Amino acid sequence: IDIALWKFETTKYYCTVIDAPGHRDFIKNMITGTSQADCAVLIIDSTTGGFEAGISKDGQTREHALLAFTLGVKQMICCCNKMDATTPKYSKARYEEIVKEVSSYLKKVGYNPDKIAFVPISGFEGDNMIERSTNLDWYKGPTLLEALDLINEPKRPSDKPLRLPLQDVYKIGGIGTVPVGRVETGVIKPGMVVTFGP
Repeated sequence: IDIALWKFETTKYYCTVIDAPGHRDFIKNMITGTSQADCAVLIIDSTTGGFEAGISKDGQTREHALLAFTLGVKQMICCCNKMDATTPKYSKARYEEIVKEVSSYLKKVGYNPDKIAFVPISGFEGDNMIERSTNLDWYKGPTLLEALDLINEPKRPSDKPLRLPLQDVYKIGGIGTVPVGRVETGVIKPGMVVTFGP
């Protein structure tokens, strides 16, 4: 199991989604994906039992939030997913319970919960993903797509020497070996001569 990448555009940003596995056995893969992120989108299972398992002492919701902060991802969006499967469906009370408990934990980790968008969604039904859902008419905040546009663009020091940690290397037929990473400082341009170091 590896991380998966998807690209899309919002009205403000070009986004690359790095989908990290949610299972404990794949934490190493999750760290690989998270280390490149400017913003974490924490997907929370809102169902009875699902949320409780994720937020428990050894739960993946807790572990992923802690790892995101530890790896330097200072912006976060929390999606309360599976709102179509809460009891009753699209329960405002369940959403508020989750927001309260997750906010408390995120504050302990180091995040400011007041700066985190909590978006009730249903990935299966598409509620509040791109367009506002009438099933969640009690919710007045942004959709997931709108929340992505509200994140602050990270400041990258372009006046410093080039630093581009390599994430992976691909061999692409007809092109050759392609190193992949993210520019942390400086600027890279076509034709530049660069030096690689361990």
